[in-house]
Amino acid sequence: MNVESFNLDHRTVKAPYVRLADRKVLPHGDVLVKYDIRFAQPNKAHLEMDTVHSIEHLFAEKSRNHSDKVVDFSPMGCQTGFYLILADEWAYDDVLDLVEATLGDILEATEVPAANEVQCGWGAHHTLTGAQDAAREFLAHRDEWAQVTA
Repeated sequence: MNVESFNLDHRTVKAPYVRLADRKVLPHGDVLVKYDIRFAQPNKAHLEMDTVHSIEHLFAEKSRNHSDKVVDFSPMGCQTGFYLILADEWAYDDVLDLVEATLGDILEATEVPAANEVQCGWGAHHTLTGAQDAAREFLAHRDEWAQVTA
């Protein structure tokens, strides 16, 4: 299938993990890399939508404090994780360091950025506590992030 994740057997993966999901060379030679950052076990668990929404805001904002190569951070519709798109080639360990540092920032946050009706389409639908609990749980399994399958 055309969508990379549709070719992934979701029964064989073991969350949490960080997986290189795609690499694209654009027409002028620029490179984009997409990482699957999986918080919850597919078809067994999921993040609540207000938690997803808050992690999206927090990670999108905080990750850019660590790198100007962050292109996008987007939630998966299945509510099990996110896609992180970065410009240029990255060493896998550098991606893990970026994820770890950003999740650490989420733990220290005192509010969800842009969680208001001016800057967000559903500004009241956030939970800092939920985002921090999910970040804390993901960080607790840091030594397992490279293991994608059981």
